[in-house]
Amino acid sequence: MRKPFFYCVMLLACICTVTAQQTDKYPLGDYTELTDTKPYDDPEVWNRLSEQTSLSWGSIDVRYPKLSVPQVIKTARWQTKAWKGERVNAQAVLWTKTDLQDASIAVSDLKNGSAIIPSSAATAGFLRYVMTDELSKDRTTGCGHRENKAEWDSSMVADAIDIIKVREVKAMTTQPIWLNVWVPRETKPGKYKGTLTVSGRNLAPMNLQIEIEVINRTLPAPKDWAFHLDLWQNPYAVARYHQVPLWSREHFDAMLPVMKILANIGQKVITTSIMHRPWAGQTEDHFDSMISRMKKLDGSWAYDYTVFDKWVEFMMYEVGIDQQIGCYTLIPWALKFDYFDQATNRVVFLETKPGEAAYEDYWGSFLKDFARHLKQKGWFDKTVISMDERGMEPMKEAIKVIRKADPNFKISLAGNYHAEIEADLYDYSLAYGQNFSPEEKEARDKAGKISRVYTCCAEALPNIFTFSPPAEATWTIWHAVAGNYSGYLRWAYNSWTQDPLRDSRFRTWAAGDCYMVYPGVRSSIRMERLTEGLQDAEKIRILREEFTAKGQKSKLNRLNAIVSEFMPDRLTHENAAEMINGARKVLNGF
Repeated sequence: MRKPFFYCVMLLACICTVTAQQTDKYPLGDYTELTDTKPYDDPEVWNRLSEQTSLSWGSIDVRYPKLSVPQVIKTARWQTKAWKGERVNAQAVLWTKTDLQDASIAVSDLKNGSAIIPSSAATAGFLRYVMTDELSKDRTTGCGHRENKAEWDSSMVADAIDIIKVREVKAMTTQPIWLNVWVPRETKPGKYKGTLTVSGRNLAPMNLQIEIEVINRTLPAPKDWAFHLDLWQNPYAVARYHQVPLWSREHFDAMLPVMKILANIGQKVITTSIMHRPWAGQTEDHFDSMISRMKKLDGSWAYDYTVFDKWVEFMMYEVGIDQQIGCYTLIPWALKFDYFDQATNRVVFLETKPGEAAYEDYWGSFLKDFARHLKQKGWFDKTVISMDERGMEPMKEAIKVIRKADPNFKISLAGNYHAEIEADLYDYSLAYGQNFSPEEKEARDKAGKISRVYTCCAEALPNIFTFSPPAEATWTIWHAVAGNYSGYLRWAYNSWTQDPLRDSRFRTWAAGDCYMVYPGVRSSIRMERLTEGLQDAEKIRILREEFTAKGQKSKLNRLNAIVSEFMPDRLTHENAAEMINGARKVLNGF
């Protein structure tokens, strides 16, 4: 008997049916952190504390060590300003000389007379500690193989915001708490006051005061933000971690809350893979082709879009991310292209490169049929044939094949600047430190093209590693605005490592480079700080339009002067928080 028509269907049928569940290897609920082997405060330091247990507001710019007394000036009131529709963050710090049993957090309604911000608008979670490492030995990059973890300085850092609401806090430890308040867009302006309370079975309630001044300005819903955000999704990582069959309903159910986090910060692009291992298996869970290919006995090609359609429809109609479909890639890292060969009844890998006849036959036939399918689905205008970090000459050859298949296909590249192909690229993300000329950017804007900046492991700073200063995530988005880009791209939203809740290190690249959110639908310090930057970008856009329309040149000049500071030559390993805090004070003062 011959094999089924498409080999991906055959592979899917072989996957055992299991349900998403808590396991020791893949925890979703509570779990035990790794041991921190770094030096920490000895018992004498803890015993000298006058109080058994203390609670204070801290700083969102600091990752407080777990086994040391936190360096904070005890503060009982947190005050901030927010636009309607904005999410604001605070960090509280709990530290104790004794074991705390069943510690829990509660947030009250925030009240302004008869008006309230309901407690349901607030999320408070214990911060959990994950293993991280460091930059390269010369501190210039986060790239490079690091398979022997013992060769890299490693430590535990606070990052994941836990979903477990009641936990034990061990004696002589610090337990940070992350508070996020998403101010409803219909909130009446004014000062809203409430409390954050920590209590436990052997801990009398301890209160901290919250005060949010809601400004009479409104952020649009994230879906309507103008900033063009592209964080690449990895559906394969979710299937592996949740131990569910790939592309099953259980798989989509597991992905839904993970991808909703992205929708809620204004993500614009759906990441799709249109070939096997476009990045040569650079992640723990490699990307397979979402489109099956078969070369028939007569030499013609046939294609199955079932998986591609299911993924895109899920992201568009269930998640709500629907502006762009990024299709990777015509130029993979390893120039090997898979298909099912009907003549030999097996999967074949064709080795060819841009410029060769076999390459044009493989991709040209596909792209013509792909264009037909996309138009039938109504997705053609949203679809972009995407490449990343490829050289100019292979890009030129790939562009020829794409244009021959359908001249109206949109094309993207994330990589170095090449003037020779700039006009061919609808979506062009430049590596950090490179810029379009003002004339090019103006022309691209008029043509409705996307012109982003991207960072990856290459940048020592700014970055979003688990050891990076938290403010660098916010700084990165301010830089995108300062550099006159239309958005930001990062290669990995959820390419989870083997044990992502406990160990963010990876065999290649600095720790945390592969993912920004954690299993179990846990956000992170890095994700929340990036969101702050995205909100700031939208605020800047709104204020610029208002000041221009009203002829308020002094305000516009002041705003632009603050934004212009966020360029690479101004950033150091120490000053990201200072720059952000100063700029946001000005921004919220308008």
